[in-house]
Amino acid sequence: MADKYDVILAGVGGQGVLSVAAVISIAAMKDGYTLRQSEVHGMAQRGGAVLAHMRISRSEIVSDLIPKGMADVVLSMEPMESLRYVDYLKPEGSLISAAAPYENIPDYPDMDEINNKINSLKNAKIIDAKTLAKEAGTIKAVNMVMVGALSTKMDIKKESIEEAIKDIFSAKGQKIIEANLKAVELGYRQMGNQKNGNMQ
Repeated sequence: MADKYDVILAGVGGQGVLSVAAVISIAAMKDGYTLRQSEVHGMAQRGGAVLAHMRISRSEIVSDLIPKGMADVVLSMEPMESLRYVDYLKPEGSLISAAAPYENIPDYPDMDEINNKINSLKNAKIIDAKTLAKEAGTIKAVNMVMVGALSTKMDIKKESIEEAIKDIFSAKGQKIIEANLKAVELGYRQMGNQKNGNMQ
């Protein structure tokens, strides 16, 4: 695995993109990484597009922003949003998208067309995060399913991610913590054997 990860986080307001960024950021810092993250755009409007650049490295990071063609991963909470940022991916980069659409516009594109475009990409995976979150015990854990999926593309210890979740959700009680931990595990498993996959 690499010593540097450039990740684009995308979705719409209210989907928990900020929580994904928080868990990965805390876990990365626990593992000794340096972190820079751009301002998260779009959080003021529920249902509006959300975008964040997250840069994690063992060495100094000069800029908050990831240049186009240089992202290791685009992680999206929403399939249409994932396609907005394909041009950020490096040739061997990975796109991971949640399956369920957030149909916040009247002319939302045909889902078969969106899924075909995603599946046509070299390293793309669509995750049925909503179903896995329900299996974990709370539909609100969709974003933690996606954390689990993203973790297969990064050399961050599982224990550090678990500790980050406990830190963030400590005030919500043990039941919520356990559901979110299970959601991460289910997201991780859903990626199959893609650990140490295509990020060199």
